[in-house]
Amino acid sequence: MNGTGTAGTILIIGGRLQAVEKAKELGLRVVLLQHKDRLLAGQAQAADALICVDYLDWEVARPMVRAAHEAYGFTAVVSLVDQAMELAGRINDLLGLEGTSHEVARRFHDKLTMRRWLARTGFETVAAEPVADAAAVASFGALHGYPLVLKPVDGTASRGVRCVRGPAEIDEAWRRSAALRGRADLPFATFYPVGRFLAEEFIDGPEYSVETFSFAGRHVVVSVTEKLSDGFVEIGHAEPADLAPPREKMLADYVVRFLAAMELRDGVAHTEVKLSAGGPRIIESHDRVAGDRIMDLVQAVYGIDLERCAVGWPHRLVPELPGRPVPNGAAATRFLTASPGTVVAIEGDEDVRSYPGVLDLELDVRVGDEVREIADNFDRPGQVLVRAPDIASAVELCGSLAAKVRIRTEEPAR
Repeated sequence: MNGTGTAGTILIIGGRLQAVEKAKELGLRVVLLQHKDRLLAGQAQAADALICVDYLDWEVARPMVRAAHEAYGFTAVVSLVDQAMELAGRINDLLGLEGTSHEVARRFHDKLTMRRWLARTGFETVAAEPVADAAAVASFGALHGYPLVLKPVDGTASRGVRCVRGPAEIDEAWRRSAALRGRADLPFATFYPVGRFLAEEFIDGPEYSVETFSFAGRHVVVSVTEKLSDGFVEIGHAEPADLAPPREKMLADYVVRFLAAMELRDGVAHTEVKLSAGGPRIIESHDRVAGDRIMDLVQAVYGIDLERCAVGWPHRLVPELPGRPVPNGAAATRFLTASPGTVVAIEGDEDVRSYPGVLDLELDVRVGDEVREIADNFDRPGQVLVRAPDIASAVELCGSLAAKVRIRTEEPAR
């Protein structure tokens, strides 16, 4: 054991070392349930107890969770990673704990379930149907028109997402997306396997993400983040979004109503939404923190640590936010690029790290690693994060610094 804790006991599923450390700083005793393939350096030492199993298998996880509950008496479950959100809901249901139920967690994780729930509640209707082959995609297009979006039902990081602009593109789009099924060689394939697909009505307009925290059913918008994308792959983010106040308010109010319709009551959420010609429309949402280190941008601009809030709120160890926080400056991130091949050199990184305003330079490759052609968010080789007085300066600085990091590669000999 690593201390007894005085504020209560929490079960944390997966995620970063920092989540465990922040829970400990708040005085909590931490039981960490981590996947056997994802145990990170320092996690075993930081937690009071560690369960290291394949938690993706409920039949394996269930008896381990029951035993841990009997031994340590945790009274709350938190996860901040996509693959474990439904598991957290199952545990809440199993043990009768407060927190998001499996039914609500599934609405966020399963994109078809979300679409059907929103239509059933009358919140919004976006055409979406399951598709099992190219013919089903064609039938959807004939009924709902083009362009349409083809994507995995429970995917993430834009893996397998394609825009189909007309009937002539269906066969190729289906072939490429369906070929991802069973691909064990893809990054994080264990956690994000591709299985079922849906076809969905295409929504026009610029896309944003809205970061929120819910306090016993009161939904607080923390930030609206602007997305920079190349197709469906995100190449950067800017905080706060460069939006006129009336449009930002319309977006924020819409997401608050969406969270109420989804029946989320507590915790962090990350909702992607477009400002279409017909008004705001939900793209997808997640009852966990945003990826791409958006929560670091939020902390830099608003001083709010969403990860700390997530582990502290179940035991009421963090204060409720009274309302929208006021930004202090701006921040941005831009992802690095590299030609596919073997990394032979990385240049310019030290100069970028020392540049004023840089929050971090994250390199996800090193010499000898293979760089893939960017097909989804997992293929990006790194990112630079900066802070600046205003959004335009942050975006400009971030783009210029990202260009200074040169990841040199060589194609394999043929």
